[in-house]
Amino acid sequence: MSKSIANPELPAPPSGKYPAKAHARRVAKWIAEHGGPTSGVIYLDGQTAWDAEKVVLLRQRRHFYYLTGCDLPDCSFAYEIDDDKSTLWIPPVDPEVVMWAGMPLLKQQAMERFDVDEVFTRDELKSGESLSRMLGKQQSDVMVIEDRVDLSVFDKPIVKEQQKPKIGFSWARKAIEACRVVKDDHEIAMIRHANAVSSYAHEQVLASVKQAKNERELNAVFVMHCHANGCREQAYGCICASGTNASTLHYVHNDMPLTGRLNLLLDAGCEWQCYCSDITRTFPLHGKFTKESREIYELVLLMQSSCMKMIRAGVLWEDVHMKAHTVAAEGLRQLGIFHSHLNTQDILDSHITTRFFPHGLGHYLGMDTHDTGGNANYEDPNPFFAYLRVRGTLPGGAVITNEPGIYFRQFPLEQELKDGMWKGVIDEEVLKRYWDVGGVRIEDDILVKEGGYENLTTVKSDVDFIEAAVVGSG
Repeated sequence: MSKSIANPELPAPPSGKYPAKAHARRVAKWIAEHGGPTSGVIYLDGQTAWDAEKVVLLRQRRHFYYLTGCDLPDCSFAYEIDDDKSTLWIPPVDPEVVMWAGMPLLKQQAMERFDVDEVFTRDELKSGESLSRMLGKQQSDVMVIEDRVDLSVFDKPIVKEQQKPKIGFSWARKAIEACRVVKDDHEIAMIRHANAVSSYAHEQVLASVKQAKNERELNAVFVMHCHANGCREQAYGCICASGTNASTLHYVHNDMPLTGRLNLLLDAGCEWQCYCSDITRTFPLHGKFTKESREIYELVLLMQSSCMKMIRAGVLWEDVHMKAHTVAAEGLRQLGIFHSHLNTQDILDSHITTRFFPHGLGHYLGMDTHDTGGNANYEDPNPFFAYLRVRGTLPGGAVITNEPGIYFRQFPLEQELKDGMWKGVIDEEVLKRYWDVGGVRIEDDILVKEGGYENLTTVKSDVDFIEAAVVGSG
């Protein structure tokens, strides 16, 4: 019997229903505690994806999924706060859709699969019957997300004038986005599974390096192993950047030859049932880091490990981010890239580390790769914080990435050096030895806990492992 591409030794995905009802209760509680309506209905529409001309892969609206766990297209949902009752409307059986796409989920099947109290079909919603029964119980506030809902359902003749609700756009989105920051056990298990599959796929890329001639081949290896192990969707477009391409933070081409390049930065992660992973590894294409590449790699590892020790519930993320900059300043000075007469505070005061480490240390992770609730301030005049996606203290139960990097970006740095901008700060002769390193980033997904953290990413990042994996790929 031939060997399966899928890895049977990977842990099984989490079982049981997605806890949508608990999420709905939590959102209603947040609204009440923050001055919003204490009763009424939260009403959402899911993503529309049916197209008879082509197969459309659904990316469910994340706010909708959070309250339903439903990955079907063309659905609607309501949560009645007073009655603690959730209702899901799913597509009816349509012969044309069945011809092209097969039978849809039936009502009883949906009741068994999703954590809701009642299931109707969309034709019952459009007729107004089920909605009229719901609104007939009380004069309701209906909380919706603007531009994400078809309000015409509330204009049906059967929805009597005295039942017509007060539509509110202020609460649903911000309540759901605030609640999504702290994950429950089921959500953490989903992120952990996405990490297990992605970590395995990263390992398979390392095992394939010597057989590859182009960035796209390693990109394809990653995606194949994710899909083969049950994770069809990527959490974001892979970044597969070789050589100096790795100095571009969100490099998109993924199609350049590997010949003559030192390293490759692979930033890639899959989804498991709408929950993301986000992992970056950088490795030498020829099995061994050059002296300069290894120095930068070990510096980035030190940045990450120093920050890791600080992560716990209640820590101020700005402090963790600045720890990475401090370690970068000291490390680049020790390598001679920054002049040795400068002390660490001099270097930080010059803001020069933002040229080598321009992005934030990390972001929240969940149903979106850059998940909700970070309260970023992209107008912050402080260059250290302008791209920091999370501000303030970290709550227990959040998942955040720890992803420091050092990049040798010739634009705009070379021109700034010609203009004398960094005179007395950067040793240009030493810097020349590092341009070909391109960029190094190391990224893991971290569960914030009381008194500490858990690293959900399982692929190793120490130098010995990385080099041995590439050497063994021939």
